Amino acid sequence: MTSDANPASDANPQWPDLPFAAWRETCETLILWMQVVGKVRIACTPLVNHWWNATFEVTSRGLVAPAMPYRGRTFDVAFDFAEHRLRIEASDGSAEVLALEPMTVADFYAAFTRALDRLDIDVPIWTTPSEIENAIPFEQDRTHRQYDRVYIEKFWQALVQANRVFADFRARFIGKASPVHFFWGGLDLAVTRFSGRTAPPLKGETPNVAKWVMDEAYSHEVSSCGFWPGNGGYGRAAFYVYAYPEPAGYGGTRLKTAEAAYDDKLGQFILPYDAVRQARDPDTLLLGFLQETYEAAAELGKWDRKALERQPVTTS
Repeated sequence: MTSDANPASDANPQWPDLPFAAWRETCETLILWMQVVGKVRIACTPLVNHWWNATFEVTSRGLVAPAMPYRGRTFDVAFDFAEHRLRIEASDGSAEVLALEPMTVADFYAAFTRALDRLDIDVPIWTTPSEIENAIPFEQDRTHRQYDRVYIEKFWQALVQANRVFADFRARFIGKASPVHFFWGGLDLAVTRFSGRTAPPLKGETPNVAKWVMDEAYSHEVSSCGFWPGNGGYGRAAFYVYAYPEPAGYGGTRLKTAEAAYDDKLGQFILPYDAVRQARDPDTLLLGFLQETYEAAAELGKWDRKALERQPVTTS
């Protein structure tokens, strides 16, 4: 560790401790509940490039799928992790509220569907979870049922902090960039920068996701960063950065951020969440990591950085 690290686990109480092993079962349940809502969002919203229409937004109380159109009305679905409620609110003033508590995915799916019915919203969805191997259809899943309020709140607070820093990072770029948004398929918060050039066809397969879906997601060159709570293949909470297509030499980039490293298996740079959480200045550590990994992708990939990046604003 560098001198930037502080071994005290509570050095930055706004960045909560989030050991994945302590809430793995809750996390596995939560991603499935969110996929139920996310699939409704896809069904109700027009396709926006790279599936930006499908994502959720971080709020001061949790996550929201906002302003989904339905037969002349719109409706929001919000995961309120402050009061542990799922709130469905329509533009005609009608609303439904469900308690977030231990229950099976099948029970959550049934309760959510009934709530939509009471609001006269009927949205058929494909009930097989996406991006998950050996997935159980929502209506049949009585395996996943955990809901630990303490760790749900920790996850929410970690999202709030990551969202705040990601927004700062995004503001430095004037080229095409995604919003800071939450992908319910992988349970990750992400923000992506684009070179402006098209990308070669994506290779490989994603469980229960059609190839054309992934082709839309990766149609153009990117440098993307995000935050996983531990389910992204790394096994613990972490920040990640990758480039697609990955330019030659990218993984061998020597970083100033000593706590970070390139993971050959994942094909991504990884900065453990704990390194950020325990740092004397979490924002500076994380922003430094995001900036230098982006610069590696942009330099090796020959991006037009002068045209794409915001120059520092000076005042006289």
